[in-house]
Order: sequence, then C-alpha cells, then structure tokens
Amino acid sequence: MTTQDNWSSYLTQMEAILDLDLTDERRAELLVQLTRIAGMAGPLMAYPLDDRLEVAGEYKL
Repeated sequence: MTTQDNWSSYLTQMEAILDLDLTDERRAELLVQLTRIAGMAGPLMAYPLDDRLEVAGEYKL
C-alpha cells in the first residue's frame, strides 16, 4: 500500500467518523495537502535525538 493509499483511507475514515460529505474535488485537495505535510514532517521525524534528552511534561487543564 502506498502512502497516498494510506492518506486516501485515512480521509475515508475521517469522513465517516466526522459525518462529513466531501466532494471529489475537496477530497483530492485534502489528499494533496496531507501528502505535502507528511513530506515536510518526514525529515523532522527522521532526525535522530539523543536518548538522554528530557521530554516535555504532560500538561493538563
């Protein structure tokens, strides 16, 4: 399964969960945007972090 297939599946599931009725045009644009965002996030997610780094605390309201 390609990344685009994964995003298409994600959009289909979110449409059902959120009870949305997206047009094919809107769905295609969301797929483009999700693919772009994933492309930008890829290098950040791949950046190696030292295991000794402190993580942020959990904030609750």
